[in-house]
Amino acid sequence: MKTRIGMMVLAMVGCMLLSGSSSQADLAIQSFDSSGQLTFSTLNNGTNYNYQVEWAPSPAGPWSSYSGAGSWLEISQAAQGSNITNTVPMCYRVVATLGDYMVVDISGGTNATTYPVSYYRTLADIPGGVGVNADAYKTTNMVFRRIPAGTFTMGTPAGELGRDSDEVEHQVTLKKSFYIGVFKVTQKQWERVMGTWPSFFTNVSCRDSRPVEQVTYEMIRGSNVGAGWPSNSNVDTDSFMGCLRTRTGKTFDLPTEAQWEYAGRAGTHTALNSGKNLTSGISCPNMAEVGRYSYNGGSPYTQGGDTSVGPAKVGSYLPNAWGLYDMHGNAWEICLDWYGAYPGTVNDPKGASTGVGRVMRGGSWGSSHAYDCRMGNRYDYRTGPPGDGNNGFRIVLQAAQ
Repeated sequence: MKTRIGMMVLAMVGCMLLSGSSSQADLAIQSFDSSGQLTFSTLNNGTNYNYQVEWAPSPAGPWSSYSGAGSWLEISQAAQGSNITNTVPMCYRVVATLGDYMVVDISGGTNATTYPVSYYRTLADIPGGVGVNADAYKTTNMVFRRIPAGTFTMGTPAGELGRDSDEVEHQVTLKKSFYIGVFKVTQKQWERVMGTWPSFFTNVSCRDSRPVEQVTYEMIRGSNVGAGWPSNSNVDTDSFMGCLRTRTGKTFDLPTEAQWEYAGRAGTHTALNSGKNLTSGISCPNMAEVGRYSYNGGSPYTQGGDTSVGPAKVGSYLPNAWGLYDMHGNAWEICLDWYGAYPGTVNDPKGASTGVGRVMRGGSWGSSHAYDCRMGNRYDYRTGPPGDGNNGFRIVLQAAQ
């Protein structure tokens, strides 16, 4: 949520202060005190917000943060006796945005009519923390990280080990921020929402915090209206996303392929989101730092084995710069898009209009090559019966602007 909650106009004549109207009076700008500092009161409604002061040359805008205020501070060189016109900030407002972290409490399971949703300013504000051993956020709660809107280069640089011809570099702009799961959806989280245990790996002593697998696009979104992307974003009510939407009142979904890669890269453009490239296309120590694959525990595996073989407990490897875990390996992640050729420079891409298979990204515990788990690698996933325990997913929610 991004709301204008207070504004003050500073008139040039006599420096008269005029208070603007406020939809939430307890957060209106109060004054510039005697030291020249702007003062406002924060909201006290039980929700955590981040606050930012913005300025504009007039009440009509455009509104800017102070990171973009340079034009009125810069020194101008001009001839004697000439007139200089420069934009000066005249109006100020405070903008409140929901915290960078969102938590959904799914502990009530399938009997719950609602799942509570809470927001936190920072990771440290989340009760109990979300570290490697914080199993509550891998089983009975879901934790999400807000990813800011931005522009990045999608695709793979020429010369990267394992690069395929369908990974052409192109510029993508995501115009809206979104929340994405810090972890892949786990077996216990699937059970809390759906009441079932579909996964191949069944060891009850460790299955809860392993990524759910043997799930399909149809199970996640539905095979009726849920098959309509990109024409619409509807899902079947009895699908995973349908149940989650009903109990939260929020439009959760799979990420688009562009959202997935943008969030996964977190500002990097190397093969791995640690900022490192592969030293080998098969067994690579750099890959072993960021995710589970065949050469660091993925194989050999047994259906009843513990987390030392097969899929690891989510969050067991290094996160990226945005604090997202397992974007490399552990389970392939199904995306919204039909698999198809990349377009050129584009805003908010939704993938091909039609296709045969959906896109999967990231690689899995069973990947026999490190290059299968590269950030730019794409896989043409044909929907249908569950596979052999390699296919999982992660959730996104568009952030209120």
